[in-house]
Amino acid sequence: MSVGGSNLDAMELKLSSEFASRIEYLPVTGSTNSDLLSFAVNNPELWTDFSVLLTENQNSGRGRLDRQWVSEPGAGLAVSVLLKPTSFGMSSFGWLPLLAGLAMKNAVSSLVEGTPVSLKWPNDVLVAGEKISGLLAEVLPSGDGVVIGAGLNLRQSKEQLPIENATSLALHGVTNFELDDVLVRYLASFKRLYEELSDAKGDAEVSGLRQAVQDASSTIGSNVKVLLPDGTDFSGKGVGLDATGRLLVAMSDPLEIRAVAAGDIQHLRQ
Repeated sequence: MSVGGSNLDAMELKLSSEFASRIEYLPVTGSTNSDLLSFAVNNPELWTDFSVLLTENQNSGRGRLDRQWVSEPGAGLAVSVLLKPTSFGMSSFGWLPLLAGLAMKNAVSSLVEGTPVSLKWPNDVLVAGEKISGLLAEVLPSGDGVVIGAGLNLRQSKEQLPIENATSLALHGVTNFELDDVLVRYLASFKRLYEELSDAKGDAEVSGLRQAVQDASSTIGSNVKVLLPDGTDFSGKGVGLDATGRLLVAMSDPLEIRAVAAGDIQHLRQ
């Protein structure tokens, strides 16, 4: 089957293909992010803005902070989206992974009814406080685009999940679905949010993205511990996002606001 000029190995993605300039399904791969980065560099005329690469069998995936990101074949979705915006540049790229996280949160919310779904900064999606999705963004070597990879737990049992505080769609009663039914919800929301940000020339305040991410975030208003890449940590309360998407944490001693650009966030008991 050919959709958007790509071989999908007979995978039916008719709904999702409406939102992608090119979409390709791989039966197995090491990393959709690594593959899409390579395709975008080597064949830029074929892999244009909002090209999509996906698999249900990723065996060498990477998450944030170089964590391993692997699931059993068919148990999870790995999907990467290439963004090459023309109306804004790298100064606004920090909002793109938050935008993708919001899109995944919207997709999961539409599938899991009656259960709270939220964002943990920067872009983990939580269902009833447990992680169901995480994202990783990587800038093209040319600096004119970003590949955003997302992993979504689909069919895992509790025992199959890599961490204790994780969940899947199946664990919330979502079982009878085609991959296209899930993917289209993510891509449709992603495309809408991306177009709104593009129309606003990358201004997250004007597009409404900043407020939407804050409203969806369970980190905002929570007591948190921030683990920084250099091994240090501090605690405070998440109070908002700055103009570039950094997490603002209010310290109690001394009273100050710290902006976090990168780090691991732990939600503390209230």
